[in-house]
Amino acid sequence: MTLPWLENLALKGLRVLDAETAHRATITALKSGLAPSVRLPDDPRLGVKLWDLGFPNPLGMAAGFDKDGEVPDALLRLGFGYTEVGSVTPRPQPGNPRPRVFRLPDDEGVINRYGFNNQGHAALRQRLMSRPRLSGIVGINVGANKDASDRVADYVAGIHEFADIASYFTVNISSPNTPGLRDLQARSALAELLTGVISARDDCTQKCGRHVPVLLKIAPDVAEADLQDIVEEVLAKNVEGLIVSNTTISRDGLSGRGPTQEAGGLSGRPLFRKSTIMLAKTRKLAGPDLPIIGVGGIDSAETAWVKITAGADLLQLYSSMVFKGPGLVRDILAGLSAKLDAEGLGSLREARDANVEAWASETA
Repeated sequence: MTLPWLENLALKGLRVLDAETAHRATITALKSGLAPSVRLPDDPRLGVKLWDLGFPNPLGMAAGFDKDGEVPDALLRLGFGYTEVGSVTPRPQPGNPRPRVFRLPDDEGVINRYGFNNQGHAALRQRLMSRPRLSGIVGINVGANKDASDRVADYVAGIHEFADIASYFTVNISSPNTPGLRDLQARSALAELLTGVISARDDCTQKCGRHVPVLLKIAPDVAEADLQDIVEEVLAKNVEGLIVSNTTISRDGLSGRGPTQEAGGLSGRPLFRKSTIMLAKTRKLAGPDLPIIGVGGIDSAETAWVKITAGADLLQLYSSMVFKGPGLVRDILAGLSAKLDAEGLGSLREARDANVEAWASETA
């Protein structure tokens, strides 16, 4: 187990670097084994069974950290119950010019405008196929190339490329950093996209004999009427789940210190309230049966618990690791176990939805 003082020393060293260089250094450290396991013994009460997958705990690494599938196993060894690679596009693309990611230390937030920089389908497939063992839950987040003439075709290509190895798929239409991408959240465009993606997945199920769940990742900035349209399409097209939410284009509530007005999506602590309200509203619209992953501003056991009581079955984080390091995973899982003890509950499912009504009545 990593010693807290060593984690703090590493975090201080990374803060000397610009944000993207620090990210790259972290990936390198994970690849080289310099970040030892901090995994705790699994608490069976934290386990979640969804689809045909058994998640040892609800906490996952969100897409964007491991875009090219370089360190999924290292992340699982940190204690995450699952991880999500990508977003990946059919062809490699460099993304937007640097600098394109900015820390906001006073707000514990991050602004990024990476723009789906990744090495493409072929490179990701080769890397995932070379894993020593295809164990653990690794989702694949698929996107479209910036210059794609047919974006639906790009998503469909991602389904065909990875259907034999993905634990689940995330269809990412909510990044603010690819021009026009969020337009796919409009009902008619979304209906076309989901029809194509689900049809491709069903074709792959017939060919390879395994059914891979498809989830849709949405933005926290959609209006309530548009959210209702999205949920109705998800249910109508038999999409298996939602991820709420991606980054926000809002800058409400920031301290004003640091590069707060840089273009891009805002994540981290400032996103917590907005994304949790969206989560609860989505749960109310979707009903009790649709699996939902809650994302946005989780930086403690307390905020993780709030997401669960606001309607989340599973959780994801990323930006809070920038400020708190890998020990955060251990702290959140231990804190969730302690919360179950305090509440006298036998599972997280028993706590889910306890505060949906309260959160759904709020305005962001």
